[in-house]
Amino acid sequence: MLKKRAFLATLWSAADVFLRQGLQLFITVALARLLSPEEFGTIALLSLFIGISAVVVDSGFSSALIQKQDTTHAEESTVFWFNLAASTIATAVLCLCAPYIAGFYGQPVLVDIIYVVSVTIIFNASGAVHTALLTKRLDFRTQMKIGAMSNIASGAIAVALAWNGFGIWALVAQILSAAIFGNLLLWVFSSWRPLLSFRFSSARSLFGFGGYMVAASLLDTLYNKGYSLLIGKFYSTRDLGLYSQAENTKQFPANMFSAILLRVAFPMLSAISTDKAKLRRAVQLSIRSMMLLNIPMMLGLAMVANTMVEAVFGHKWLPAAAILQVLCVGAVLWPFHVININVLLAQGHSRLVFNLQIVKSIIGIALLVAGSRFGVIGIAWSQVALSCAGFLLNTHYTKSYLDYGATRQLRDNLPAFLACLPMLFVVHALGVYWHASPIMKLAGLSAAGALLFMATSYFAGLAAVKDLFSLFDKTPAASVEAHTKITE
Repeated sequence: MLKKRAFLATLWSAADVFLRQGLQLFITVALARLLSPEEFGTIALLSLFIGISAVVVDSGFSSALIQKQDTTHAEESTVFWFNLAASTIATAVLCLCAPYIAGFYGQPVLVDIIYVVSVTIIFNASGAVHTALLTKRLDFRTQMKIGAMSNIASGAIAVALAWNGFGIWALVAQILSAAIFGNLLLWVFSSWRPLLSFRFSSARSLFGFGGYMVAASLLDTLYNKGYSLLIGKFYSTRDLGLYSQAENTKQFPANMFSAILLRVAFPMLSAISTDKAKLRRAVQLSIRSMMLLNIPMMLGLAMVANTMVEAVFGHKWLPAAAILQVLCVGAVLWPFHVININVLLAQGHSRLVFNLQIVKSIIGIALLVAGSRFGVIGIAWSQVALSCAGFLLNTHYTKSYLDYGATRQLRDNLPAFLACLPMLFVVHALGVYWHASPIMKLAGLSAAGALLFMATSYFAGLAAVKDLFSLFDKTPAASVEAHTKITE
C-alpha cells in the first residue's frame, strides 16, 4: 500500500513539477528577452528581505504539520491564525523599512516596489496550511492544477506588461499576481477551512519541532540570499541580474528532478521513520536515483553553458554563462544534502538540523565574504566550497543513525560519475568543432550527451538504473526488490 501511494504521488508530483517549472522557464525566457539584466537585478535586491519575512511568518509550522502524523483541526487552525497574524506584522515592518532598504542600495524605486511586493507575504501565509495538508496527503494532483493556472495567469500579465514597456513593474506584477491567484485557488480546490480558535498549547507543541526549523531556515536564507546583499551593495544591479539568472538556471534542472522525489520523500520517510532498516534502504534508493539524474544534468549543463545562455536568453545575457558553469559544479552534490537532511527531519531531529545549519551558515557566510573579494565569480566558487563542506557535515549524522555515511554514499554513486566521462568528452569535442546556430547546437549537444550517458549507464549495468526504474514499477516483485536490495 505504501509503495502504491508513493508511486502515484511520484507521478503526480512529477507532473506538477514539470508543468510548473516548464511554464516558469518559458515565462522567464520571454521576460529575459524583453527586459534587461539591470531590471532583473533590481528585483533580486529584495530576495533576502522577502525570504527572511517568509521564513519568520511560517515559523516552521508547515514542516511540523507534515512531520506530525496525527494533527487535529484545532492545531491546524492555530497554525493558520498564527501565520496570518505574523504575515501582517511582517508586511508592516517591511513597509516601514522600505526607505532604509532603498537608501542602503541607492535605489529609490525600491520603496514603491517593496510596498507592492510585501503584500504577497500575507497571501502566501493564507495558503500555507492548505499546501502543507495537501503535501501530507501526497495530493500533488491538486497542487499541479493550482500551479499551472496561477503560473499561466501571472506569466501572461507579466509578459503583456513587459511587451508594452512597463519594465521592472512587469516583474513586480508577476510576483504579486502569482501569490494572489495561487493562494485563492488553494481555497477553491481545498475543502479545509480554519476554526475560529487559537490554542497556545497547540502552538507550543508544534513549535517544539517547527521552532528549530524556522531558525535553521532563517540561517539558510541568510546564506542562500546573502549574495544579493553583497553583489547589490558592492557591485551593480547588472552583475546581480546576471548572477541571479545563472542561479535560477542552475536551480531549474535541480529543482525539476529533486522536487519530484523530495516532495514525496519527507512525508514517506516520516511514515517509516521508526524502522531503521527500511529507512536506510529508502535513503540509499533515493540518493542513487536522484544522483543518476543530477550528475549528468549538472555537468552537462556546465559543458553547454555558453551555447545554452545565448540560445535561450539572448546575447546580452552571455556573461552569465561563466557563473553558471561554476554554480553547476557546486550543485552536483545537491541530492546528498537534501536527502541526508530530510532523513534527520523525518526522525524528528529538528534541533540537530538547526545545529548543523548554524555551522554550515557560519562557514558559508565566511566563504561568501572571502569569495566576494574576487568578484561575482569568486562568490560562485564559494558555493562550491560550501557544498563540499556541507556534504561531510550532513553525512556524518547519517552514518551515526543509519550507518550510511560519506564513504558508502560516494561509493554507491561513483559509477554514475564515471558514466559521465564519455558524455563530457564527446560534448566538449562537438562544442569546439561543430559550428551551427546556438539553438541547433544546443539541441544537438543535449541530445548527444543524454543518449550517450543513457547508453553508457545501461550497458555498464549501473545499480542506480534499476533503482530508478523500480520507483515506477508497481509489480509486487519490483516492490520487494526496491525495498530489500542493499548494495554492499
